Amino acid sequence: MSTTSNTLLEIDGAMGEGGGQVLRTALALSLCTGTPFCINNIRAGRKKPGLRRQHLTAVRAARDISGAQIEGDEVGSMTLRFVPGCVQAGHYYFSVGTAGSTTLVLQTILYPLLLANGESHLTLEGGTHNPFAPPFDFIAHAFLPIINLLGPQVSAKLDRYGFFPNGGGQLQIHITPTSQLNGISLMARGKMISRQAKALITGIPDHVALRELQRVADQLSWAKDCLHHCPLPPAQGPGNVLLLEVQSEQVTEIFTGFAQRGIRAEAVADRTIKKLTDYLGVNVAVGEYLADQLLLPLALAGEGEYTTLAPSRHTLTHIEVIRAFLPVSITTTEMRKGVWEIRVKSSSL
Repeated sequence: MSTTSNTLLEIDGAMGEGGGQVLRTALALSLCTGTPFCINNIRAGRKKPGLRRQHLTAVRAARDISGAQIEGDEVGSMTLRFVPGCVQAGHYYFSVGTAGSTTLVLQTILYPLLLANGESHLTLEGGTHNPFAPPFDFIAHAFLPIINLLGPQVSAKLDRYGFFPNGGGQLQIHITPTSQLNGISLMARGKMISRQAKALITGIPDHVALRELQRVADQLSWAKDCLHHCPLPPAQGPGNVLLLEVQSEQVTEIFTGFAQRGIRAEAVADRTIKKLTDYLGVNVAVGEYLADQLLLPLALAGEGEYTTLAPSRHTLTHIEVIRAFLPVSITTTEMRKGVWEIRVKSSSL
């Protein structure tokens, strides 16, 4: 890990889509590079601007794994000053509270721990299945397998589900670090190996999940053995999420749809199916969300490339923050209609 720089980097939290990703990426890269920063206008683009509880958990998690000095860590704060220390591997427990996303907190501290001085074990409590964040299944089955290709070994275990808005979930992450991340090339997903639909449900009538699965069968012509009705213990709800998973030779992708009050099960399924068919309709390796998740680790590796759908505003904002911390070139190029290439290369290579 780099030693701390004396130069304080100024970050505008309102850049791009102005959400919490700006803060999380800044925290992760500050820990990885030793660069202190001050971020203003935190989450200025949101209805409730400033730090919320899950963001505070991320900030304090970053502090705890490094002994960082921080100012402005309170609910509603629009400004944060963060001076990182030296990242230390270890056993850590963090509670987000209610349904704040455990996976977003994980994204903040995962990368520095991938390059730390020993193995780490994380226990995270809060929301595991939240419509505003990657669900546990995406992290465990789509994201971490690619991270493991870069050199470290990371495993994930779900102890309890935590749905929005009640939360109460718990997951565990074990990290065996590496001294240097490797670049990868994912230019095509390869042939499809398997597909499955899971409807997780608790505290909501079972017919909701069954209707979602029936819609998948009707619209995608998936066989019965691809459809899984997954009732969960009542204490882990209420909640319902539809997960569509497609495993290909090079990558696994997962698309999710969450039940909402007043929205029919068929409509939830239709929206999730559209995400899947948009992805399958063009020959790209990764979907929109995985494309966003791969930027930071490949920037730390210093090289990598992959094909994806048109970059979202969220992805373009992520690129801006990465460029502020690292001497890296990140290009987005439309290769042909609907197919984009994202290429990452260190300017020092």
